[in-house]
Amino acid sequence: MIEKLLSEHKELEYLRENIKKTVEAIKTAYNKGGKVMVCGNGGSCADADHIVGELMKGFLSKRPLTSYEEGLILNQKYDNADYLTKFLQRGIPAISLNTHGALISAVINDIGADMMFAQQVFSIGTECDVLIGISTGGGAENVINALKVARAIGCTTVGMTGNRQGKMNEFCDILLDAPSPETYRIQEYHIAIYHALCAQVEKEIFQN
Repeated sequence: MIEKLLSEHKELEYLRENIKKTVEAIKTAYNKGGKVMVCGNGGSCADADHIVGELMKGFLSKRPLTSYEEGLILNQKYDNADYLTKFLQRGIPAISLNTHGALISAVINDIGADMMFAQQVFSIGTECDVLIGISTGGGAENVINALKVARAIGCTTVGMTGNRQGKMNEFCDILLDAPSPETYRIQEYHIAIYHALCAQVEKEIFQN
């Protein structure tokens, strides 16, 4: 899927190695029992939710349960056990830090809006995890603070941004910087990039 992305967007060739590194980081997190956390604002908030949706269930292919996983359900003797094992799919643990309305509003009210993601990372993040922070301009303080906290606790930090050389760049272990300063173009590139990422991760984890 990476090759398909780069054949369709030759201008992204410079991101080849960092895209591969991101795939490996997500695979490593999965194999260690970790998770992927994603955050962003506005359109990037929607992208964070979108990424989680592609990771947590089948994306381009079905992800049937293993025989062991089927056994866990069937051994319970539920009256709909066959239904559950037929339709459940394997997923990559992932969470969008944008979705907890009560918590986010409490943090904004009690602590500050720039801590809304960092507080969550500090509470649930581990050294086995990956944090993907999305900021088209690279200057979103709530995303930057989340990246700082993630790095401090040992998470792998991935930044998705544009080419504006934003403040967030220095806190990213892996940088996926789209080749545009225009927000809407950056977002278009981001969709193509994370679709390729999610498809490649799915292929390498569930089809190999």
